[in-house]
Amino acid sequence: MAVGPVLLSELLEKAGVRHSTSFGADPVIESIESDSRRVAHGSLFVCEPSANRDTHEFLDQAKEAGAVAAIVHSAEGWRRANGIGLAAVGIAPEGQAFHFAVGRICSAFYSETCRDLEVVGITGTNGKTSTAWIVRHALEAAGHRTAYLGTLGLAYGTQTTTLENTTPFPVELWKRIAEVAEAGCETLVMEASSHALYQRRLAGVSFSVGVFTNLSQDHLDFHGDMESYEAAKKLLFTEYAAASVKDFAAVLNISDEVAQRWIPDLPVPVFTYGSSEAMIALEGKDVAVDGLTLVSASGGEVRMRLGGNYNLENARAAVATLAALGYDVDEALPLLAEVPPVPGRFEAVPNDRGFGILVDYAHTPDALEALLRSVRELGPRRIVTVFGCGGDRDRNKRPKMARAASAHSDLTVVTSDNPRTEDPEAIIAEILPGIAPGKRVETYTDRAEAIRLAVHAAEPGDVVVIAGKGHEDYQIIGRQKFPMSDRQMALEALAMEPTKP
Repeated sequence: MAVGPVLLSELLEKAGVRHSTSFGADPVIESIESDSRRVAHGSLFVCEPSANRDTHEFLDQAKEAGAVAAIVHSAEGWRRANGIGLAAVGIAPEGQAFHFAVGRICSAFYSETCRDLEVVGITGTNGKTSTAWIVRHALEAAGHRTAYLGTLGLAYGTQTTTLENTTPFPVELWKRIAEVAEAGCETLVMEASSHALYQRRLAGVSFSVGVFTNLSQDHLDFHGDMESYEAAKKLLFTEYAAASVKDFAAVLNISDEVAQRWIPDLPVPVFTYGSSEAMIALEGKDVAVDGLTLVSASGGEVRMRLGGNYNLENARAAVATLAALGYDVDEALPLLAEVPPVPGRFEAVPNDRGFGILVDYAHTPDALEALLRSVRELGPRRIVTVFGCGGDRDRNKRPKMARAASAHSDLTVVTSDNPRTEDPEAIIAEILPGIAPGKRVETYTDRAEAIRLAVHAAEPGDVVVIAGKGHEDYQIIGRQKFPMSDRQMALEALAMEPTKP
């Protein structure tokens, strides 16, 4: 349960945030909402800053639905709230200050509900989802009711809910945290995106463990440069760690040079993985498309249902996380035996044609290169790779994606991947200069046609890699989402009469 009903003045005092306030009658707060359609009697309505519209426009609707107070971020919003009889709390509109304050307010409101919940935060460019997935299912196997929150949505027990963002904004985030706590979950394993860390969306969350997987180019359209991107990731282990009321431990991949730089500066216990020199040293053997064996330094081992060296690092990260939570390594290993394959991550599409088909979310140059290296290590006759680059996102990585794909593929098929408001053909034109000289490439704007070509080009012993969208079941064209699943399109291509390119 939440700490409320609580007086607005008491809630703000408990949160300890800087603000300007017009209390009016100092109303009792019974819920916190940022969607005016969910407002009920006694709600504190949060006008979340938006680049698309002035959210103060929803104040009247919120008032009619029963809101008794509002958090606003402009002088006009302040006047509007007071004019319709809502107590107003004014917070600076800058993303960091606003989200930090709202996060603290939500944390104070839900403090009783979430007091005993252990939270594991996982950040890094690649591997967040798979590592979180493995940790969640391993803890479930140990008998601990555990929730997952991230790219794949919110999942606990038999419940699964899709989310708009990998890491939600504060009001929704805290509702989800309270939801899993009220459902009896002991641990929440969540992905912490660089955007959310930088914007302080996670303010008030007391992490027990923070995990860093790696750092490579991504999201420079938001962060501007790699230094700023790295700094955003590091916040989990500095600012958020310091603010946690729990004993915080860091889990770092020492095969990553960024982690190597961080370790001497971190004032928290550090568990390392990723090499034979790491604190948690694990080796892989018998690696296949659909499985691998993980071996500890003492000889303990487990056969996993996740395949490829691509997943070896994720499994290592997961075991190191379990160690940070108090598990002995050889005690933790058996918990990984029944972890199911991660949707859209090195996910095999079964067929009887004698070749492999893998669907994977890899959408950065490093992730794509790591994926294809992992496939090549399985010894295929040829690799056929389908990929594209998202529209309205970092344009600098487009030729780098092409370089990674073509360097490790025998046939590269360039296509669309959420073109959004950009011209798909223009995106492809920016990708193609990165294709390695002499390497075969085909281009198809229609993603379904590209996948069909790749599947029909495959022969026994080959592996078709469909990269970029993974678990996603849609394509974003313009500002609309249209149903589209790489896995389903691969199955449909298998059912068609082959037409060679």
